[in-house]
Amino acid sequence: MVFQKFALLPHRNVLENVVYGLEIRGLTRARQLEPAMRWIERVGLKGFEDRYPNQLSGGMQQRVGLARALTNDAPILLMDEAFSALDPLIRVDMQTVLLKLQKEIRKTIVFITHDLDEALRLGDRIAILRDGQIFQQGTGQDIMLRPADDYIARFVREVNRSKVVKAASIMSELSGRPPVGPAIEGDASLEDAVKAMTATGCRIAHIVDGHGSAVGEVTLDSLVAAMLTPAES
Repeated sequence: MVFQKFALLPHRNVLENVVYGLEIRGLTRARQLEPAMRWIERVGLKGFEDRYPNQLSGGMQQRVGLARALTNDAPILLMDEAFSALDPLIRVDMQTVLLKLQKEIRKTIVFITHDLDEALRLGDRIAILRDGQIFQQGTGQDIMLRPADDYIARFVREVNRSKVVKAASIMSELSGRPPVGPAIEGDASLEDAVKAMTATGCRIAHIVDGHGSAVGEVTLDSLVAAMLTPAES
């Protein structure tokens, strides 16, 4: 578990905090140190092993908490508003760290947040809860483009759709002719797709998958329309 308020033991230095879970499990010191040092380095704290929590910034303290959780090698990580105590710039930095680590560890992470932008950036699947009930669950693209009810629609209304919605989410099938216009990656944002099209003067573009194969097409009009909330369009 990674806690909102870090939950570091103040009388232990970075290394001693990170090995704590392995120590409780009764592993030998040698078996504690190898994974602890590896994850301390992976979260960017190499050289800070002997520092105490009160000698670290908030972002660094949360990196210790993340290293501690990863060192235990649990199959599921629960992150309870793990970044909400951080200032905005450090928060974005920690989100980037987590996304990079997840590409490596491929673990199930349950991430609780009140920040929809954070959920959309981090979550493969998102569940929106209210009063203990799930109102909608699905991908971020599903929730942004197909809100289940008025509550969800109001919830997502203030999100900058141009930066969150992906071009592949609004593409149409290829018309049968050879692909025309610039090639745009499917996970490009609407904003980036519009920039690519206006730079070439084209009003149509084709969407490509990770292998560079054309899988659909978009028009400049469809991209602009998708940037607007239903109330604006």
